[in-house]
Amino acid sequence: MQDLAAPALLTLGLVAIGGYLLGSIPFGVILTRAAGAGDVRNIGSGNIGATNVLRTGRKDLAIATLILDAGKGAVALLIARYLFGEVAGAIAGGAAFMGHLFPVWLGFKGGKGVATFFGLILAACWPLGLMAAATWLITAFALRYSSLAALVAAAATPFYALLPLAMLGLPAPAPILILAVFTAVLIYIRHHENIARLLKGAEPKIGAKKA
Repeated sequence: MQDLAAPALLTLGLVAIGGYLLGSIPFGVILTRAAGAGDVRNIGSGNIGATNVLRTGRKDLAIATLILDAGKGAVALLIARYLFGEVAGAIAGGAAFMGHLFPVWLGFKGGKGVATFFGLILAACWPLGLMAAATWLITAFALRYSSLAALVAAAATPFYALLPLAMLGLPAPAPILILAVFTAVLIYIRHHENIARLLKGAEPKIGAKKA
């Protein structure tokens, strides 16, 4: 049994490292620098995600950052799942998410993970991803807070994973459920400043100019 367990653990460890390194690629920083738009970390909120890249005035760079940040999590999960199964896919995806939030190349100061979260969930289970995206859209249009929409979508996703299967009397796939909970917790941690502003009524709404 131990002879079989050691290679499996080694494989999962390598999968986690590979996922982390892929997720830690700071596309927002790379694209803005390559396009001569400066260092996105010195603009607006200093975040490396698509929302802050948009503050450079380059919509094309923001869209590219959004796609690439979502894609790196999805690619990590899909490749690992194809090669080694569902558990390895969830580990690679979770590691890629960690890489985006805490990239080694930027002193572990990364993004807030919303785009990578949606990419991961869509790749893990596309109906679940669509429900999460719909939740973000409905909340954003109704309340006009991007951060609140992300928080609501992240919190709702684990319940979306449970509810349809519970109605059928079936267990939720553990790797997907754990990944949904893991990413949701980290999104809340990375949005602690947004949560504080929301509670104070100081969070800027979508479309409002940042003071």
